[in-house]
Amino acid sequence: MSTQSVPARAAWVGAAGQLPLPWLARPVAQALAHRGHALLVHGPQGVGQFEVALVLAQSWLCEARTGPDQHACGQCEACRLVQAGTHPDLLILVPQALREVLGLSALGVDDNEAAAGGTSKKPSAGGREIRVADVRQAIDWGHQTSSRSQGKVLVLYPAQNLNRVAANALLKTLEEPTGSLRLVLSTFDVQALLPTLTSRCQRLAMSVPERQLAQAWLREQGLNEPEILLAGAGGRPQEVLAMVRDGLDGRLWPALPAAVRRGRADMLMGLPIPRVVDVLQKVCVDLMSRSQGAQAQFFPSEALPEGASPLGLAAWWRQLQRTARHEDHPWNADLLIESLVLQGRQCWLAPDKAKPHVC
Repeated sequence: MSTQSVPARAAWVGAAGQLPLPWLARPVAQALAHRGHALLVHGPQGVGQFEVALVLAQSWLCEARTGPDQHACGQCEACRLVQAGTHPDLLILVPQALREVLGLSALGVDDNEAAAGGTSKKPSAGGREIRVADVRQAIDWGHQTSSRSQGKVLVLYPAQNLNRVAANALLKTLEEPTGSLRLVLSTFDVQALLPTLTSRCQRLAMSVPERQLAQAWLREQGLNEPEILLAGAGGRPQEVLAMVRDGLDGRLWPALPAAVRRGRADMLMGLPIPRVVDVLQKVCVDLMSRSQGAQAQFFPSEALPEGASPLGLAAWWRQLQRTARHEDHPWNADLLIESLVLQGRQCWLAPDKAKPHVC
């Protein structure tokens, strides 16, 4: 399996005032037009919600803006502090497991540490939740006086990873923030948030960027023929980069449905289990669509083998859903991948020969 190197990119407004993603101009302008203290940025995963939150934080803290609707200059001292991760009035809360993926581990403030004090406890390794202890510390940090002139900003991402206790601890601050504190909650699963939390925020919905713009950006990241993986990612360009980092590429992608038809589990070996499940779910969805005469969404039509049983596909889909709910289980990865692929292969067997293959 080939892998492609994907360069890291800055998530801040650059020195020339350039936004980190070319399709963010409209959502950033819409967000800056909001005058509330709490904003919820939401949309499909992989379209730049986190980047919007960071651009807003930098813009609110920028000391050289000419107006409230202008984004950060990228050059003033405040912007340089934000870019270095050392601005004392910016706090970013993310699960520990996402810090390296989001490029935050290299910043000067580490492990969800409040810059004005640096006394936070280190979250447990691999943690996927935003913990109540971190939220309470952030609230205490918000009560402290701003170190510079532009107020304070708290960013939480992904907001759906707030556990229930942490979300409840945040409600009073969302309703009655202290001083000049502003909050940006960013999520790709708004339905998973408590209604009491979403009702206290102004909302900004993001959508999938225009396809040609996304393809051009992906080419700038070094991807050849990005349209293949962009279709596989449902039009979400950042998800394309995540797929490439996991080991997928445009050459391998169209071959995967036929590999399932032949029971070739080796084509998926080495991929993380959540990625394998995602790939197989997309194969299954496209095969079900084709069996009903509908268009395929993720794979080229010619890449989908004919003759899969609708009943077999339905059984396979249920198994994939069960696996997805427990993707963090300490599976034997090779055995699980082989089992899932073999169940997919059974969709092309005659009904009297097909037998359920249980993981």
